[in-house]
Amino acid sequence: MATLTHAGFRCIVEKFGGCDEYYTEMINAGSFVNGGPFEKYYVIPDPVPSKVVWQLTGKDTAHMAQAAAMLALLPGIGVDINMGCSAPDIMNSGAGVSWMLKPVEETREMVREVKAALRTADERGGAGRRLSVKLRLGGEDFTDDGFFAFTDMLVSEGVMQLALHPRTSREKYRLPPRWEYVERLALRYEGERVTVVLNGAVHDEQSMNAALAAAPHCGGIMIARGAAEYPWIFAELGAALNHTRFACTIDRERTALDFIDMLEKYQPEEFLKTRMQRFFAYYCLGFSFAHYFQTQMLNAKSPDDARERVRDYFRREAGDKLLISNSGV
Repeated sequence: MATLTHAGFRCIVEKFGGCDEYYTEMINAGSFVNGGPFEKYYVIPDPVPSKVVWQLTGKDTAHMAQAAAMLALLPGIGVDINMGCSAPDIMNSGAGVSWMLKPVEETREMVREVKAALRTADERGGAGRRLSVKLRLGGEDFTDDGFFAFTDMLVSEGVMQLALHPRTSREKYRLPPRWEYVERLALRYEGERVTVVLNGAVHDEQSMNAALAAAPHCGGIMIARGAAEYPWIFAELGAALNHTRFACTIDRERTALDFIDMLEKYQPEEFLKTRMQRFFAYYCLGFSFAHYFQTQMLNAKSPDDARERVRDYFRREAGDKLLISNSGV
């Protein structure tokens, strides 16, 4: 997620056991290729470089291919093309879900050039980086035939993983995700060494079970907002899937303070306020006085101010400090 899945946030998730793959924030291809002043912060691979997926966005085929070649030489699993972001500024720039709405041959050319760049990087010392795509169902006028023809094109061009957020470009979070499309996609490529990942509306064990009931053949689950609210969610859900127990006393005050520390360690001063706001907009939701805590944190003027606001909240609401998790079987 933009302004959230940076190295500092990943460190907080990893403290609770982490997850299988960490997608970075969207890296703008043009800015990265041209040496933008902030791009170095987007490509920090901490805390587990081997788990990183470099998420790429952009409107220009040449920049996308050049950026992919550069990213392929960094540690990690591979490069992901974002075709799922429907934020107006991303769509209007010709990036994100716009790649699903352009003439298909234009998108095919971009994917082909990115794949070729990864192959060239392999020949020059890369490590066989995976090419994946995050996508939606398409525009409001999408059809089943059009959607599956599009994903067939992606697979034919060498895309090895598809993470589907099964909503259209305008549905945002208003309507439930259509998880059945994840299942249909997984069955379509069963046996073809293509992994289909479910994304959308999984935030606890109950929603995970509902998602897996609808898409039992999916190869994984991608979680975004839920991980910001509960950075230990991967450990809890992993225990449920593996029929083990996640027994942990979570110090939620310490987690909030650790996040601020990691933010200062990994982000430039210009990013601190927006990154704090993004994280605490979600993290505060699970507390007794969620709106009050959220408002306090969104108004924090600096990391030190944020730390004091965190401490003040837990002085007032000491019962919210410790969360005892004993999930699983």
